[in-house]
Formats: sequence, C-alpha cells, structure tokens
Amino acid sequence: MIEIQSRPIRNTTVTVPGSKSYTHRALIVSALSDGECEIQNGLDSEDTRLTRDALRLMGISIDQGPAAAWQVRGVHGRLQPCANPIFLGNSGTSMRLLAAVCALGTGKYILTGTPRMQERPIQDLLEGLHQIGVKTISLGRPGCPPIEIEAGTISGGRVSLNCGTSSQYLSALLLISPFTRNGMEITVTEGPVSKHYIDMTIDIMNQAGVSVARDGYQRFQIDGNQGYRAGRFCVEPDISQAGYFWAAAAVTGATITVAGISHDSRQGDLRLLDVLSSMGCTTRVEPDGISVTGGELGAVEVDMGAMPDMVPTLAVVAAFAKGKTVITNVGHLKAKESDRLGSVVAELKKLGIAAGCSDTAMWIDGGKPRGALIDPHNDHRLAMSFAVAGLKTPGIRIENEICVEKSFPEFWKVFESLYP
Repeated sequence: MIEIQSRPIRNTTVTVPGSKSYTHRALIVSALSDGECEIQNGLDSEDTRLTRDALRLMGISIDQGPAAAWQVRGVHGRLQPCANPIFLGNSGTSMRLLAAVCALGTGKYILTGTPRMQERPIQDLLEGLHQIGVKTISLGRPGCPPIEIEAGTISGGRVSLNCGTSSQYLSALLLISPFTRNGMEITVTEGPVSKHYIDMTIDIMNQAGVSVARDGYQRFQIDGNQGYRAGRFCVEPDISQAGYFWAAAAVTGATITVAGISHDSRQGDLRLLDVLSSMGCTTRVEPDGISVTGGELGAVEVDMGAMPDMVPTLAVVAAFAKGKTVITNVGHLKAKESDRLGSVVAELKKLGIAAGCSDTAMWIDGGKPRGALIDPHNDHRLAMSFAVAGLKTPGIRIENEICVEKSFPEFWKVFESLYP
C-alpha cells in the first residue's frame, strides 16, 4: 500500500516510457521478419515481457541491449513448436495478437493466463481464424482462454470479423495476413472499437514493407505470400501514460509537460488533450513535448470509444469538475483487466463522489473528493489514475500499488518527481 502525499507539485517536465501497444506490435513484426531487427525505446514491462517470452518459446532470439534497445532475429514467419502451455498473465494484447501468430507455427499451441484472463472474450477472433482455415478450441469457459491453436498452412481469403469488443481481433489478423497463401480481405461487421490501435498496427506493418489497402475502418485487403522486412523500429512515448501527468496538472492547476510527445502521433489517446481543453485546461505544443496547465474544471459529455484506456483517468479528473460528466460508448471496458466501468464507479463512491454506469456509459457528478483506501482491482490503470486524486485530496491510499508494473514499472518514481 502507498499513501499519496497531498501537497503542492511543481511545474515540470516528465518522461514516460515507450508505447506498450507499439512495443507489442514491434516485437511481433520483428519476430516474423526476414532478419536482424532493432527496437529502440521499447517498453520493458510485465505485459511486453509476456509477449517477448512467448516469442522466445516459439524460437525467436530476442536480446536486450543498452539504452532500452532490443535485438530481434526474425524467422520469416517460421515459428518453432512449443509443447508446453504458454502463460500470458492478464495481458489481453499478448493473448489476442499471439493467438493469430501461433497459427503460423508448427503443431498445436496452448495459450493460457490468469483467472481473470480466462473470463475475457476471444470468440470473435477464433471465428475469424476459422474462416481462414485455422483450427482453434476454447479449453475452458466457451469463447475464452485457455485456447488451443492448431498451426499449419493458412489459406487466407475473405473474413467477416466482429470487432465490437476489441480492435485487437482485427490487428491480430492483419499482422499474420502477409504470410497467408491467398492474402486476406477483411470486412468488419461490428465496430471497430478503439480504432486508432488499428492505425498503429498498420503503421508498424508499413514500416516493415507491407502495404494495406483499406476503406476506412470497414474493409482491409492485404496480399499474401510476402513477409516483413527487417529494420529498426523506434517506439514513441506512451500517450496513455502521459495522460496521468496531464491529469495531475488538470486537478492541481500546475503545468506539466510530457517530453517527446508529438501532435502527429497515431495514438488515439492524444485526444485526451481535446477533452481536457474543453474542461477548462490549457494545452500547448512545446519544443520538447506537450504541456497541460490546469484551470477551473467543468463537466463534459464525451464519446470515449476510441480511447478506452483514458476513461479511468478522465473519471478521476471529472471528480474535481463542476457538474455531471457523462462518458459514452465504453461498454467494451467491462472486458478489460478489470470491469473498468464498475470498478471505477465503486472507487469513486469511496471518495464520496456520486457516480454510476450502465452497460455502455458512465457518469460522474463532480464535487470535493475525500480520502479513502482505493482498491485498484489489480488494474494498473486504476492505480495510476486514482493516485492523481491524492495530489489534491489528503488521505488517499492505493492498495497493491505494484500492479502498475504491468505497463509502467517506474510510475511511482516519476510520480514522486512531481513534488519540489
């Protein structure tokens, strides 16, 4: 447990680690490439290590060098068999992306995870894999991990894919599509949620020499019988992690710059800046990053379907805003590391803040939060978001603070740097 110090913070610049989403994708594309790759500024966290270690079990050489640089020796999509189950913790990104990657290998692969992972849906991806000739089985709860994937030659072809729960189903199929015999033509039948993560997937594929023809977010076409070109990937800072420090500025009135963030980033969480601006903050593009200065906060109504990871962060900021904030189009948050709708509401109520949720939305009636012991429900994003509230409200303590290691192992050290 950690108690947050409620005292003034300074105007400062902070540095956050590389993007978790880009790191997962860079590891996979590098592993499937035709030679030696280097990943610079990759995120070294619990989730990315799970992806890294799973790829190693499938015969990929991955060495970590100085200055957060990883050396990956690609095998041109020829993965080795793995007799033992591959444990992926509660990393939804690892589970979904690697479920497709395993189909390129040899023999049968079993992917498993924590009890919470075994409740998280993956059926729509399994159905997509079936359509291109991949045999899969759910070994526990229907439509959830653990899953068995039988690898072999993948024909490819036309796929109708439901992405109403996760855009990662589409990203998974896109990543393996160059290795199919006939290429793939994917039509999205529902969704996709979190659209910008698809842009990130296609960006990494483009960097590795694979083109994707697309019609918005509904149709995608990729040629088969090709592969990824080896090269160097530089992972940009993680805007999801930047959001906690911009939120700290919002609730305290300080000015915090997050270094290295570009306004041209494909990370959808960049739109949090627009939301904070509409709530009364001032945002600026600085020579060394992007800054937020807090102001008098007012409530907003906002569709957060494209940036679900920022919902806990925004909910905490909304607790200090005047009026009722309504967050819509976030039903898919119920299938995250925790039920992020119900969990966030429960912890806000501990702070004395009126809040509620439906199957698709959340509302927060801002006020004056009080101190409380916060249970992050073993969810890294809840722990980091509610830490922000403690900068303004005395008596906030966070249980299981080490859960932040899932995505930001150095979070508490960077957070401490906010104080004079």
